[in-house]
Amino acid sequence: MTYTLYYSPGTASMPVHWALIEIGVPFETVRIDFETGAHRTPAYLALNPMGRVPTLIVDGVAHVESAALLMLLAERHPQAVLGPAPDDPQRSKWLETMVFLANNLSPAMRDWFYADKDGSPDGAPAVRDLARRRIEGVWRRLAGDLADGRDFLFGAKAGAADFLAAAPMRWSRTMAQPANDHPVLAAYLARLAALPSYAELCRREDLAPWPA
Repeated sequence: MTYTLYYSPGTASMPVHWALIEIGVPFETVRIDFETGAHRTPAYLALNPMGRVPTLIVDGVAHVESAALLMLLAERHPQAVLGPAPDDPQRSKWLETMVFLANNLSPAMRDWFYADKDGSPDGAPAVRDLARRRIEGVWRRLAGDLADGRDFLFGAKAGAADFLAAAPMRWSRTMAQPANDHPVLAAYLARLAALPSYAELCRREDLAPWPA
């Protein structure tokens, strides 16, 4: 069982990097430098035709998409409890949450940051306004899920859904309403930030911990 993660610090590869650290399995990393165009080289595009991160080489085969990779790792390493077991009553909710985050949060974040690059600059303000409203709606939903006092999205242990949510929450820190403006989410983020695996992730990716 071998893994090689192609990543760029603080990006969409962050949840998968975090999960691998949390699992404790040996893995190798290859840093992709967007500034030098490493994500557009023929060699990298052969692994990931979208030219994005993450790409995870699993036993010699390339796989992509953060949510899918997290679900794959959860299945391959059940002892790490990254998600509810197949016979757990929470399993269907976990699958729903993973797909919800992948479909609603990540695309909206891309629209927020790249509206003037992915489309016409003239339409960028309207695209960003819609993206902001979608992102803030996700914060409200997650705050509602956590309002019953649970530590993490699926109980007492952080897992794949938390890692998938945490990276976009980090990206929101420069927005008018960052995720930690919600008291419930601020407490949740503080619990995630206290995890040893998060400290190790920040060390490996040379990131300033957030929230501090």
